[in-house]
Amino acid sequence: MSSEDPLQLQQYGPCAVIAGGSEGVGAEFAALLAQAGINLVLIARKPGPLQATAARCRESGVEVRELTVDLTTDDGVDQIISATADLEVGLLIYNAGANTHSAEFLDGDLTEFQRVIDLNVTTPLRLVHHFGASMRERRRGGLMLVGSLSGHLGSARHTVYGGVKAFSRIYAEGLWLELREHNVHVLELVLGLTRTPAMERVGLNFDIPGMPASDPADVAREGLANLANGPVHIISTHAANPAVHATADRDKVLLASHAMIQKMLQGTPSGPPD
Repeated sequence: MSSEDPLQLQQYGPCAVIAGGSEGVGAEFAALLAQAGINLVLIARKPGPLQATAARCRESGVEVRELTVDLTTDDGVDQIISATADLEVGLLIYNAGANTHSAEFLDGDLTEFQRVIDLNVTTPLRLVHHFGASMRERRRGGLMLVGSLSGHLGSARHTVYGGVKAFSRIYAEGLWLELREHNVHVLELVLGLTRTPAMERVGLNFDIPGMPASDPADVAREGLANLANGPVHIISTHAANPAVHATADRDKVLLASHAMIQKMLQGTPSGPPD
């Protein structure tokens, strides 16, 4: 491997696709892969941050394609498949699974909840099915799904989001079992509170005692370093969180987590959940 590839990322192939690759953890994934000499296809909804990250990565001498698409639509997935038809994609990182509709379930809009499902379930399934088939045939590749601690326990106003993140984790475990003998690495990278631009724009409180916040660059490096150690890796900052450990006292875990989230959301436009 290249001396500039300490994480041995070149083993996956010449090109990586990052959905949600414009800022925060996604941008840090892109920078590390570019430094390792991996060409990139960066996908995001907003062109401004996407262009800035692409320019940063090109400074490492790699080729970068930018795709501005809506990942909640079939058309968006079709555009990705078409734009990468001539590439050997050896690594897919799906980092686009945000919660786009935070509301108590009975008060929320079902159409908006469906967008959360499409972004976090439908689209990654289509992309993994498409790119994963070629990886299995080549007998090399990597699939990373960026998950959340929200998938380990229920949370008010995140009822659907927590459900889709739980799906992602179990799906990754099954996929890991199916592909491990084909030399395709599968990892669900579980994040907790992370100091990303998106979370900063919402106005989250990052300074709550007992609730550590991760740095995006640290998260990206730890995730790529553990890509071969699937099926699930919980970022070390949050590995001790009681939500990720099996316990009979789920009521206590849920209520304690709910209280923490109230503190974290204090001062945001939507305020804390009731």
